[in-house]
Amino acid sequence: MTIRASFRPRGPYSLALTARRSGDASRRFRDGVLEALVPGRARARQLPDGTVEIVAATADGVERMRFVLALEDDHSPFLRLCRHDPLLRETAWRFEGLRQLRVPTVAQALLRALCGQLIESSRARALERRIVRATTRAPSGGSMHEPPRREDLAALSPARLRGLGLHARRAATLVRLCSELDLERLHAVPTDAVAARLLRERGLGPWSVGVICLEGLGRSERGLVGDLGLIKLLGALERRRVEAEETAALLERYGEWAGLASVYLLVGFGNGLIPLPDGSRLRPPPARLRYAAA
Repeated sequence: MTIRASFRPRGPYSLALTARRSGDASRRFRDGVLEALVPGRARARQLPDGTVEIVAATADGVERMRFVLALEDDHSPFLRLCRHDPLLRETAWRFEGLRQLRVPTVAQALLRALCGQLIESSRARALERRIVRATTRAPSGGSMHEPPRREDLAALSPARLRGLGLHARRAATLVRLCSELDLERLHAVPTDAVAARLLRERGLGPWSVGVICLEGLGRSERGLVGDLGLIKLLGALERRRVEAEETAALLERYGEWAGLASVYLLVGFGNGLIPLPDGSRLRPPPARLRYAAA
């Protein structure tokens, strides 16, 4: 059985912008169609009238894909905020349909956060793909694998994860959290409580919490504090060397939208749209560093 449903996104929405660079072990975006295992196969495309059509095998698959696409999260208030923000005014105008694509499980967001620490984004994504492919199945012999659940990751030993390339301390954190904490239940926990709980874990800092909140829970209150791209951006704006924790002040002005602001700042930086105080534009960083984590 196949279920086909159409949704009108709340607020400006572009699947092409949102799904850019979205490929991982569980999904791919090609010719305007996002195909993903959520788990179970699902596809999404945006029609000329702006509606998004989702096709999945089950009603649960439709709802999970709807969450992944962030269709219900109207970011119009953020865009209005950006109209008066010198850093993001042009980026928000050019990329107003951009939202943060999410992952189907909080466990995958945790894995992504741990893989992304202190390495280039390309290496982080390759490491994540390697672990997912070693952990979950590929239905019908396809190239995409099911997104990892906490049970899948908890079944691995830290030594096995170390052999796949994950740092020993981060491997231990991943296995311990997946074994001890029902990650999906975090959806029902307030963001501040989630952050406080995760920050007690060795190996998880503000950047990792931001990734988990933004991509795993679909919340924008927590920014990507310490992101390497944001460090480089702030350093260029301040014309000095800055520390990772100083990026918190850069994001503070965006309040409850700090997570989405992180995404827009990185996109604006990568496209040369962030103005300097003297009116010139920041040059984009090398591609391999644009989305690297600190």
